Amino acid sequence: MRPVRRSWSLELSRFITQLAFPLACLLAFCTASYAQEEVDYARDVQPLLAKRCYSCHGPGDVESGLHIDTREGALAEADSGMAAIVPGEPDESEMLRRVLSTDDFERMPPEGKPLKSEEVALLRQWISEGAKWKKHWAFEKPEPQTPPEVQHPELVANPIDNFVLKRLETNGLQPNPRADRRTLIRRAYYDLTGLPPTYDEIEAFAADDSPQAYENLVDRLLASPQYGERWGRHWLDLVRFAETNSFERDGDKPDAWKYRDYVIRSFNDDKPYDQFLIEQLAGDEIPNPTPESIIATGYYRLGVWDDEPADPLQHEFDHYDDLVNTTGKAMLGLTINCARCHDHKIDPIPQTDYYEMVAFMRDVAPYGTRGDISNSRREITSPEVRKRHDEADEKIGRLQGELDEIYRQVVDKLPEGERNEARNPKKRRELEKRIGEFLPEQSKLYEELRQELRTARTEQEKLPQRQFAMAINKALNPPPETRLMMRGNPHVPGDEVKLGFPDIFEAPEPVIIPPAGGKTSGRRLALAKWIASDDNMLTSRVMANRLWQHHFGRGIVASTDNFGQLGSQPTHPKLLDWLAEQFVASGWSMKQLHKLIMMSNTYQMSSAGSEPALAKDPANNLLWRHDMRRLSAEEIYDSLLVANGSLNDKMFGPSYYPKVSDEVKAGQSQPGAGWHDSSEEERNRRAIYIFVKRSLIPPMLANYDFPETDALCPERFATTQPAQALGMLNGDFLNEQAKEFGDLLRKEAPGDLRQQIVLSLEKGLGRDATEADIQAGEDLIAKLKENHTLSDDRALDLYCLMVLNLNEFIFID
Repeated sequence: MRPVRRSWSLELSRFITQLAFPLACLLAFCTASYAQEEVDYARDVQPLLAKRCYSCHGPGDVESGLHIDTREGALAEADSGMAAIVPGEPDESEMLRRVLSTDDFERMPPEGKPLKSEEVALLRQWISEGAKWKKHWAFEKPEPQTPPEVQHPELVANPIDNFVLKRLETNGLQPNPRADRRTLIRRAYYDLTGLPPTYDEIEAFAADDSPQAYENLVDRLLASPQYGERWGRHWLDLVRFAETNSFERDGDKPDAWKYRDYVIRSFNDDKPYDQFLIEQLAGDEIPNPTPESIIATGYYRLGVWDDEPADPLQHEFDHYDDLVNTTGKAMLGLTINCARCHDHKIDPIPQTDYYEMVAFMRDVAPYGTRGDISNSRREITSPEVRKRHDEADEKIGRLQGELDEIYRQVVDKLPEGERNEARNPKKRRELEKRIGEFLPEQSKLYEELRQELRTARTEQEKLPQRQFAMAINKALNPPPETRLMMRGNPHVPGDEVKLGFPDIFEAPEPVIIPPAGGKTSGRRLALAKWIASDDNMLTSRVMANRLWQHHFGRGIVASTDNFGQLGSQPTHPKLLDWLAEQFVASGWSMKQLHKLIMMSNTYQMSSAGSEPALAKDPANNLLWRHDMRRLSAEEIYDSLLVANGSLNDKMFGPSYYPKVSDEVKAGQSQPGAGWHDSSEEERNRRAIYIFVKRSLIPPMLANYDFPETDALCPERFATTQPAQALGMLNGDFLNEQAKEFGDLLRKEAPGDLRQQIVLSLEKGLGRDATEADIQAGEDLIAKLKENHTLSDDRALDLYCLMVLNLNEFIFID
């Protein structure tokens, strides 16, 4: 009998299981039990009321005439003749009696689970303390903050640590010690560039004992071109970047890649964030618009578009809703779009506020019609090049006209029955050879004109090409009137609304100054300047929070796109205000804020566990340690290319198409449509340059939580699920990369298995191989050869596949 052979993939997966870093610590997530300094309405009470009570007793129509979203409503007598809340008298407060009732007809809330005992205790304490009411924290302007004094100033590297350490000390916790040098450089590289450091870079940093070593590292990474590729991707998630339109045909958006390149360059140039926003919202309305600012208005063209909508008017206003939704969430952290059909149920945003925001964008013409997207395609050729092309066009047109006039005379000499046929280009070529028969005196001139035309066309082909961008090309000026839509239905318009900013901002009326030339209204520039103002109470907070989010895995406000009353409360509100203040004071420099965050001891802490801290704050809301994280889809993709030495660091330009199987393409309505081949060299570029087709996301990216692109993605999931392991072990892409890795090892250490294993860990994991690592690798390769009759090369390739599957490769501390 033949011996039973185990599958090599099973052998490999068992080996990986033995060596992989445990994931259990990533799966624990529970509510923190740390101490609160005091009961605070905005932080503690209002979110509870919004979650459990506002659906019946919040903004808009209410049950029993009871409003509890305002102090006046909660203290007033309801239809029952009783007040929901009597400050200082919890036992006299009808709300507390009803939430404690055991009578199904009286108990509140009437649906769902009753309030928890700790929630009831919170309400009782709040009422006992006088039911103090405060405006929601995000609807107050940031106040200047002074970093608090702490008991252990030696643990403070910069003011960020004061805010974090103060809360830790108040709750009896200690911050983790600083991470070791090798951990820190890997964390910094991935956070700022999305790429791993090389083994030599890690060793050099670990050996550099100068006080400036870490700061120099941060400065170097911020100055690297890879910084823009990493952080530009975060912004592309927010603005729902894709290069196709979605819906059945999912056709291309020409030149969408230029918007992506604009974003990368803006981050690399440390373009002030306020300018970055203004260019995207109104780059065509600023004084002296540039090709760059025109490309920036591609922001308005990134959304989905149906080229044959069943209801064109509905589709048009869905487009405006997409713009209000994206702008509100990405830039202001507000769900303004919730007021499209009625007053916002949670936040003080009436329906009129929504349509006033729409009114600012009504001059944005629809994307286009089927077969005509000229509204969204604008020429950005330089004046000099455009002039040369215009002159060339004029010359070519003149020469062609003279030739046509001579040819017309030839046609006039033909029998009447042949004249129609003479208009056929093939017939014309035949007749041109016989010019001398019909017009002997014109024959020489005709040939000279033809030669001159060929020369003119050749000269034009040598000119720099005309450049176009996906952008706002045609604006509607004057913009159409905007009316409040009854229940959000554009077929049932109500009263006309004027321009205005949301009431909660208490901002002055907008001042509209139409740009010179009269092509646009100036509305969007007024909106952009208001959003990007130093005085806007949310813009700086929202972006400071996003930068924090991508350094720590979550924002100080975890709901990064919703700072409203149903959003998460900030874990460190004073720190957030201080960061926002620093951000504006720096001239809206994102790089300066990065450095400020990364130079803090809070950022540099170890991710190791601590039993006392895990018991008191298991979710790490108080930031006593740095959270471990899994690499994003693009980071894994790029790291594979770095490990096997095949990364092509070419930047910018049209996107490329990775290999995708026919089975994946079959999921499209038109299988394979719009998906092209790219060269191997192009396919080795970073993942940010992959063509983003809405109906076909490559499995390697999709498995690792690449976002859906029909709407903005403020935060990616970081899942751990079977498709990832199956794809990493059995997928064509990973096996191809593993073979490339094996080829590299065979080239650098031919015939030396021990050295090949050493190099695999240096290049793949950035660390030295231990004797145990080498022995384990040799054992695995021997088993693969013995048990599965594999060749030396195939066994080494599978060993490389194992290295690329280690959690040590995919996770960073």
